[in-house]
This record gives sequence, C-alpha cells and structure tokens, in this order.
Amino acid sequence: MSEISERFDTVAGGFADRVNSVPADAWGNPSPCDGWVARDIVRHVTEWIPAFFNGAAGLSLPTGASVDDDPVGAWAALHASLAAALADPGVASREFEGPPGRMTVEQSIDMIVTGDLLIHTWDLARAAGLDETLDPIEAHRMLEGAEPYDEMLRSSGQYGPRVPVSPDADDTTKLIAFMGRDPSPR
Repeated sequence: MSEISERFDTVAGGFADRVNSVPADAWGNPSPCDGWVARDIVRHVTEWIPAFFNGAAGLSLPTGASVDDDPVGAWAALHASLAAALADPGVASREFEGPPGRMTVEQSIDMIVTGDLLIHTWDLARAAGLDETLDPIEAHRMLEGAEPYDEMLRSSGQYGPRVPVSPDADDTTKLIAFMGRDPSPR
C-alpha cells in the first residue's frame, strides 16, 4: 500500500465511521456548510467525485445507491471504488489533465479527494452530533499544506473567512477555522 493509499484509507475510513454512525433522525440536521443538511454532505461527496474522475480521468466510478434512499450505501459504493482505483497500479498511475495540471489518478485523489473528505468528516460529525476528532497527523498535514495558499483558496469562493482561534489550539481546530468554519464547542 502506498503512502497516498494509506492516507486515503485513514481519512476515508474516518468519514465512513461518521456516515455509518449518523442516527436516522439526524440526516436532516443543519450542517456547517451553509444551506446543507447532513445528507447533503454525503450527496456532495458522492456526486462531485465520480463526476470529476469519470469526466477528466475517464474512469467509471459507480454512483451506488441514491443518497436520498441510502446515504450509507451511496458512500460505501464510492469508497470501495476509490480504494479499488488506488489498489490497481494501472488505474492509479493513469495520467490526465486536471485543474492543477497533468497528474495521476493517485495524485489527484491525494490532492483533492482526501482533503475534501477530511473537512467533510468534521462537517458531518458536527451536523449529526458525533465525535468531531480528525486524524491529528492528517489535520496537521492539511493545515500546513493549505496555509501558504490562503489568498488563492479564499478567492475560489469555496471557503469562508478564516475564523480566529487561540494560537495554542490543536491542529484540527486551526484547520476547521482556516476553512471558515466555527470550531467553537456546540
């Protein structure tokens, strides 16, 4: 297993744990993502990832069950197909033109998917009242990697203003605040 696969496995596993733990009556709870409920977080992940890879990289990632009918099943199908793509050297090393330039499927999963899942793990946990703890190594890695691109990330419109936190806050709190979410206790 490559370092990228291990990172994906850790982060996607954390997201899967939260998806599998959402109480049935919490799927409609508001999320930290403006205008979204818990179910919409899974919808976002299970729609944009296959659309991106099926289009740009020419993969055929299954979309699984409808998020409206079975958010757990929808995520499980996508999770399995992404893990299979990383495990297949021919697929993982396939090059394509992505938004940041020429890259492999493996590199794009690492650069784009893993980070999105890490942040949305916290979002889903917050919406459903679950454990908001993120893998500390991955939170640190993502924070360190994102901070130099602060201005560019904000100008994309996908991140709100950075939320101020104490300098001695843990990396998860700093990362969530960097992404424009309020990490204050519920």
